[in-house]
Amino acid sequence: MKLTAHVIDGHTLDIRPAPRERDWMNRTDQHYAYRCLPLDMANAHGWELLCQSGFSAEWGGGDALEQVRVLPDAGTAAPALSHFGYGVLTFHVPCLFRSDPGVELLATGPLNRPKDGIAALSGVVETDWSPYTFTMNWKFTRPGRVRFEAGEPFCHLLPLHRPLLENVQAEWRPLSETPDLEAQHRRWTHSRGHFLQELPDPDSAAAREQWQRGYFRGVDTHGCPAKEHRVKLRLPKFVRGSGD
Repeated sequence: MKLTAHVIDGHTLDIRPAPRERDWMNRTDQHYAYRCLPLDMANAHGWELLCQSGFSAEWGGGDALEQVRVLPDAGTAAPALSHFGYGVLTFHVPCLFRSDPGVELLATGPLNRPKDGIAALSGVVETDWSPYTFTMNWKFTRPGRVRFEAGEPFCHLLPLHRPLLENVQAEWRPLSETPDLEAQHRRWTHSRGHFLQELPDPDSAAAREQWQRGYFRGVDTHGCPAKEHRVKLRLPKFVRGSGD
């Protein structure tokens, strides 16, 4: 699959593969947040657009455009403005993304990066045909001031295969109808309960192990390895194209 960012002449774009690291995860005791592999892997799924300059923004609580004030750092132009009103802060993305047929882009907030006072909104853009730019929008959750630093991500991009969701055959069934899966779940539940019960005892096997690694290692409760299992994800950087 090819994904191209056609940057509008006179502009630049700071984009990078999303890193797995998060400041708040680094601050957890012994970095234990990284033991949650689903969380860790989600961090790196996609690319991030970065603020090219720092700024503050504040919302007075009303619906008018002027109720959102953007305060750029000295000597810079802020990458966001008040465009829609209703406490929405808008970032313009100065490029046209073009993807393969049937592939579109989810534009959403930086994954697993909670920000106090403001929440990112999400959009899906049909980048396999659209000649139109899009904006990245954040909604204040209360009146007050927020801060975006230079180099801070403001948008996360994730390609989606358009037919995939509509072609899903969605169903539900009782777990008991799949006996092997039910037995594995029961075995894991018992193991988990025993592990948590032992964990406070510094001399226990659980305390020495610290955390259960079955999912991280990619093995089921029978010890059988998954056919496909990843613990790291490395995405390519955007590079200057040849123009062909």
